[in-house]
Amino acid sequence: MSQRLVVVGSQWGDEGKGKITDYFACRADMVVRYQGGNNAGHTVMFDGHKYSLQSIPSGIFNPATVNVMGNGMVVNPVSVIAELQKLHDQGLTDYQLFISDRAAMVMPWHSDLDGAYENMKGGKQIGTTKKGIGPAYCDKYSRIGLRMGDLLDPEYFAERLRAAMDVKNMELRMLGLETYDFDKVYDTYMEIASVLGSRICDTSALINEYLVMPDKKILFEGAQGMMLCIDHGTYPFVTSSSPSAASVPVGAGISPKWIDNVVGVAKAYCTRVGEGPFPTELHDHIAEEIRERGHEYGTVTGRPRRVGWFDAVVARYTSRLAGIDNWALMLFDVLSGLDKVKICTNYELDGKIIDNPPATIAMLARCKPVYIELEGWKEDISDVKDFNDLPEAAKAYVRKVEEVTGVKVGIISVGPDRKQTIIIDEKLREF
Repeated sequence: MSQRLVVVGSQWGDEGKGKITDYFACRADMVVRYQGGNNAGHTVMFDGHKYSLQSIPSGIFNPATVNVMGNGMVVNPVSVIAELQKLHDQGLTDYQLFISDRAAMVMPWHSDLDGAYENMKGGKQIGTTKKGIGPAYCDKYSRIGLRMGDLLDPEYFAERLRAAMDVKNMELRMLGLETYDFDKVYDTYMEIASVLGSRICDTSALINEYLVMPDKKILFEGAQGMMLCIDHGTYPFVTSSSPSAASVPVGAGISPKWIDNVVGVAKAYCTRVGEGPFPTELHDHIAEEIRERGHEYGTVTGRPRRVGWFDAVVARYTSRLAGIDNWALMLFDVLSGLDKVKICTNYELDGKIIDNPPATIAMLARCKPVYIELEGWKEDISDVKDFNDLPEAAKAYVRKVEEVTGVKVGIISVGPDRKQTIIIDEKLREF
């Protein structure tokens, strides 16, 4: 029985990871976020209520689940407090949350710099959420950033803050932006320390304690999607970390040997927010229909998402990189009612058929999708509980996805609620 499960996005983010993570979090003893920050947007719906999360793990809704924000994240403590307050306002007050003392901290100037750098790109913008995630990661690797654990030592925090501000205020002045006052920032973050201090700890030690306990179920939750990976995504139109399951050991502070199973979350079609090549993108009434039926607008930004057909080239690529064992095929119900549905099996690049995404966006932009067309289905499948009860055309679509990707579909989502989930793979039912 799988006890350590990773949930990763296998496309360009927004695949529905929040729902799947929430589904397993109900059974998990611990849920760990291992990368990214509050640029992620996970939507969870159950019992008729809708909740939106950005940086807090999706297990927050289960009082018995330990939620961990790992060292691989960049944490905006102001955002965390605001997110917790929103949950409190919705009646959610009983939870367990811990934040790594080694997680990089998103400071107020990071969002200023994020916006300034994006605006400087003119017509070649990346499409960043301007949450300061990229600049925070830059400071981490430049070794001038602050970490959450610094808040626990006021004198050390003051020393680190002053050193960082000397550099960042100079940078802000060069860009014509307002600078920050040391005393005001220090006082603000000491107040933050009084609120979050008890939650900041060595989360690697905490996670490893759970790993050696028999029968403890641990869920590792990725943000964004593999095609936004800083190393393997459509660079430079990517995020600033790696959402891959391969990043779990570093971002959570564990050994690779602990990972048992990887679920790749994929929409039954594809979407993308922001700029960058998108080979299967549609620009017709079908795209608009899917967008409206699937409510394809960004959880964090509200931006309309670009829509395209399912891309098996991308799916094969990300399954190889992340070691995906099963697909969770999301928003399958959105395709109901279409006369025909398509799946991209390969790309045509400069007259040649290729099986993998090319490395550069210039080449990817020249790729033309090679499609197979399948019959659609008209039936409403939102109440279906068993795979065998799906329309024949819907079952044929699922089997074709398995065939062209080489990975079995283990879960099908036919609606936003927890109950609208079909489990096909028995070992996932056991988690």
